[in-house]
Amino acid sequence: MSRVRTYRTQSVVLRRIDFGEADRILTLFTQTEGKVKAIAKGVRRIASRSSGHLELFAHSDVLFAQGRDLDVVTQAETIRSFRALREDLLGTAHAYYLAELVDALTEERQPNPRLFTTLVQALAALDDSFDPRLVVSHFILSALDATGFRPQVTECVLCRTPLRPEMNGFDRALGGAVCPRCSPAAVGARPIAVNVLKLLRLLQRTERVVDLGVRVPLDVSREAERLLREYAEGILEHQLRAPAFVARVREVTAAYQLG
Repeated sequence: MSRVRTYRTQSVVLRRIDFGEADRILTLFTQTEGKVKAIAKGVRRIASRSSGHLELFAHSDVLFAQGRDLDVVTQAETIRSFRALREDLLGTAHAYYLAELVDALTEERQPNPRLFTTLVQALAALDDSFDPRLVVSHFILSALDATGFRPQVTECVLCRTPLRPEMNGFDRALGGAVCPRCSPAAVGARPIAVNVLKLLRLLQRTERVVDLGVRVPLDVSREAERLLREYAEGILEHQLRAPAFVARVREVTAAYQLG
């Protein structure tokens, strides 16, 4: 009789849906196994010992038992709950953004420890109330880099000439920035402001967003976020849902603050 295989790994819950009377089906991104779908049995019962350790976006140490269709969560212990993030609507909205992007960029059982580390660092930055626009932009760049879709922002993607501080373009289909001399040949290129391109370069070479060390004007961070979102959606070939949710939450938050 074969023994049930178990494995333990750090995990972040990306999605969850209720199943049956007391169970939940979880989509987790793990440090060593990649994306995993698993069932947490009885986790919705009041007496469950695991429920608090399997909250959305929580960073936990999880023990899994391998199942036929779904693996089974047998133990879980919180490493960092990101409670402040989950108690703040704007922080939660941005965490959904990160989770949706990871889910869309990855296939099941494809380990990517670098992407896992990037995700945990981004959630920690949101939990510590770091500028969420910069967190998202840095995460998109890092996630694309970790999955093989790094955009070129230091030299022209067509002629390979180093980019100068002038009005360059950015072409999603070509995978990065184009110089003014090559722009006529890049039919999909859109202008990219000098300060936006500088921010993308800085984000790309900064390992952790909390180490950025500069104040970024709102219009620059907003444009960088928009450009990177559109670039990611072009790769995924579909629109992300979370950005619209983030926009609605920002509107509500701004209206509440004015009131």
